[in-house]
Amino acid sequence: MSRKTFKDMTDEMLAWQTARFRELEVADDGWNVTLRPEQVVEIAFDGLQRSTRYPGGLALRFARVLRYRDDKTAAAADTIDTVRALAH
Repeated sequence: MSRKTFKDMTDEMLAWQTARFRELEVADDGWNVTLRPEQVVEIAFDGLQRSTRYPGGLALRFARVLRYRDDKTAAAADTIDTVRALAH
C-alpha cells in the first residue's frame, strides 16, 4: 500500500531490499518498479485511514518494515481484505 515505508530501516536493510526487489523485477518505467509477488514483508503500523490516493482505499499510518518473511509464501500473506477488516 504505502510506497514510503522506510522508517526504522537500516542502511543494510535498505540495500538488501533494493537488491532483492531487483531480483523480482518484471518492469521499471523509471517511476514505478513492478515485482513478481514472491517476497513477504511484515509491516507494523499504528493506524489506518481512508485514502483516495491508494488503490486499496486505505493508508497505513506510521508504517514500518519489521522483517522479511521467507517462512511464508505470497499465498499465505494477508490481503487488502484483511486490512479492510481491521479498519472496521
